[in-house]
Amino acid sequence: MERYQGKSIAWGMAEGKIFSYVKDRYQVEKIKKKDPEGEIERYRRTEEEAIRQLGEAYDKAVEIVGARSASLFEMQAMLLKEGHFRAPVEQMIREMRVCAEYAVASQGRKLARACQQLSDERERRTEADIRDISKRLLALLSGQGYATPIGQEPVILMAREISPGELLQLERNLVLGLVTEVGMADSHTAILAAAMQIPFVAGIPFRPSWNGKMAVVDGRLGEVIVEPDEEELQKIHLRRQEELKEQKRLEAYVQKEDVTLDGDRIPLMANIGELFELEAARHSRAAGIGLFRSEFLYMERETYPSEEEQFQIYRQIVQEMQGQPVVIRTLDIGADKQADYFRLESEMNPAMGYRGIRISLDREELFKTQLKALFRASLYGDLSVLYPMITSVEEVEAIREIVCDIREEMDAKRIPYGKMRQGIMIETPAAVMISDLLAEKVDFFSIGTNDLTQYTMAADRQNPRVAHLCSARQPAVLRMIRLTVQNAHKKGIPVTVCGEIAADLEMTQKLIAMGVDALSVSPNQILPLRKELRSITVRSR
Repeated sequence: MERYQGKSIAWGMAEGKIFSYVKDRYQVEKIKKKDPEGEIERYRRTEEEAIRQLGEAYDKAVEIVGARSASLFEMQAMLLKEGHFRAPVEQMIREMRVCAEYAVASQGRKLARACQQLSDERERRTEADIRDISKRLLALLSGQGYATPIGQEPVILMAREISPGELLQLERNLVLGLVTEVGMADSHTAILAAAMQIPFVAGIPFRPSWNGKMAVVDGRLGEVIVEPDEEELQKIHLRRQEELKEQKRLEAYVQKEDVTLDGDRIPLMANIGELFELEAARHSRAAGIGLFRSEFLYMERETYPSEEEQFQIYRQIVQEMQGQPVVIRTLDIGADKQADYFRLESEMNPAMGYRGIRISLDREELFKTQLKALFRASLYGDLSVLYPMITSVEEVEAIREIVCDIREEMDAKRIPYGKMRQGIMIETPAAVMISDLLAEKVDFFSIGTNDLTQYTMAADRQNPRVAHLCSARQPAVLRMIRLTVQNAHKKGIPVTVCGEIAADLEMTQKLIAMGVDALSVSPNQILPLRKELRSITVRSR
């Protein structure tokens, strides 16, 4: 028995035989061609087929993970359509009279190296897309097709790395788990694996010799056990049984109310960023959508979404929640959330720079387009709007002026809209310290404890060297929450907590005791939180 510790990428547990996927390196020879125009035509047919396949992959991925995550296939197709491969490949074929395979491989390596030199982490990740495109083109040119040959027996797939396209080609019932040498928790492959409910551990050295051996993958612990003995298997089976029992026990809470033992009702709402997450929210009987991150509509695309595009999505969310409250946060781009077409300048300290409401107020037409879509959608249900990164009363007053202008414009054009509550994120110490003044200007507060924690503790939550400071349990952060709630309630407005601390079961009682009116968490955290909520007693507020 051998035990290996890697990185947890996607939760779950799998047991089965390992299939060691040794990728074809496509050793391309520099073959001379007498008819370069014929070779160019062969490349063009191949490129068209690759674009068609990427379109199919996009449609399939949309059903699994939603449009935002699926857009990677759209982006790969765009790279081909825009000629990033075609122009240099055709030039090389003409000038050097080489085969298409050699030209594709050369251009792929060149573009990948260029991506490696980029300073922006998000741009560097394009390297994986370039390599995936190259592999697809080479596979098609060779006549081998683009697929991962794992047979018909369910296996634990092990590879040095696996691309999103390769993963999507596989039948879900044939992949018990994933083990790779290379992989990040925020990669496209990780998102797909989580959506497909495939346990995934990365950081395990690739060993082709493991092919056919029995193994256990624990996605929660980030552990891989090769050839476990009987004693270990019994422990694993017992643990799996307990996890399954716990899942069944949690299902009993689907129909339960969001109340404490002493009868205080604390609505448990869902944080989502994609339409496909609505189903999980409804399944858990969330009390509404406490936070819809609208910036995901802007990311992983080439242009700004139109008013009509946004309206259709916002309306769908509101309608599918069937009268339950929906809170949609306006654009919170910047810092670690980027979109190339925004052309945001590099910043020494982006977390404290040009982001959130600062961009919206600066680019007023962009802001108005989103607000118009939201106002139109408010006609179809209980919709509230939430403004991020507030630091001053002046910002709120500027927002109110814009909102007033939009209402007047829509009234003049006889465009119907509903009553839409206005709220702000409390995620900066500045907002906390003037929360008494801000509470006079808005209808509700939503505390974003992730940013509030890093700003309060002066600790970048992306920096592992100060990760120990980035806990919302810090006394300073808890005092910030308490003060915010006190000032809000003095003015008669409710407070929701939607950061990570909201899902911290050990903090549930403390948050409610502070007077927090609602909690908003990921859909999969609602049932455990409801179970905890119904087991505690808090003096009536």
